[in-house]
Amino acid sequence: MTTKLMTMAAAFAIAAGAFAAPCNCGKAECKCGDDCKCTAEKCECAGCAAGVLAEEDDGLPVSAEFGIAFDSKYMTYGVIDGKDPIVTPSAQVKFFDWLYFGVSSIFDVTKGNGKRGGYGNRAGRYTTLDATVGLAHDFDLGEDIGALSVDFNYIYEYIRRYRDEDGEKCMDDTQYLNLELSLGDLWLEPTLAIERDLMADNGTYVNFEIGHTFTLVGDEDDATLTFRPSIGQGFGNTQRVRGYFCKRPGSDEALDHGGLMDTSIKGEFEWAICENLSLGAYVAYYDYWFDRNMRDGARWHNSQWSEADRYRDSYNFVYGLSLTASF
Repeated sequence: MTTKLMTMAAAFAIAAGAFAAPCNCGKAECKCGDDCKCTAEKCECAGCAAGVLAEEDDGLPVSAEFGIAFDSKYMTYGVIDGKDPIVTPSAQVKFFDWLYFGVSSIFDVTKGNGKRGGYGNRAGRYTTLDATVGLAHDFDLGEDIGALSVDFNYIYEYIRRYRDEDGEKCMDDTQYLNLELSLGDLWLEPTLAIERDLMADNGTYVNFEIGHTFTLVGDEDDATLTFRPSIGQGFGNTQRVRGYFCKRPGSDEALDHGGLMDTSIKGEFEWAICENLSLGAYVAYYDYWFDRNMRDGARWHNSQWSEADRYRDSYNFVYGLSLTASF
């Protein structure tokens, strides 16, 4: 469980000696006055100066999260980078509710998956290893807007070494800077994600998404099962698009303009098995609706994974499962 730092207001209330009998929530550390209406998550006492619960200080505030995810295809920017399933284990440790370190790795499940370019038989082996350091925090913007969640991180992605079609050893490591902003307390839960590729293509990718989380079992403050439908739209600059799409099928000449990239429609379920364990499931649809040249490029990119090497559709359907343990 995450142990958060005591808020300054709560500390002031304690220093002022605002002690009273334990509140209805049963937490003696909540210092309220008369007319106590305290619940498990929020203090509504008339005499409580802090307005929130003050948690015990158990030392260094640290939280940890471990997960494993299964995806039916290896997808990047709405197109296929691997036609077969992948498994991604991950781990993250966060300090002071701000600084975190993480690591994740993609494992192929079948032969010949992973990105194109001589990867060969990678069944049961990793293809990428990502190390992440970041800053993440929720900022309270008031009762009407709620919390602004900010996540800024740096990722170094190590690519397992392989030889290309000419037998040359390839080392295609890359680095990313990512910024994500979300307003999860608003009904449409808008999220803006920005990715900057620092090595491979020097490309920038932006995705804007809206959705809503519906509680299917439990209540909003303590949901057991939720469902979140969402729709998102990606945008890539010229360098980002050039790294993935060609002007004509089979051509070596890259597409020469940026613009609206993948449109995604997703449905996500999350089941809180217990306090520290959750199971997630999703299904998603990706396509290129707005730019004909990119849509043709997506068809050709996807066709590289077809055994018949035919000119495939630009859209993809994918699904996945995840299991996450948090402490």
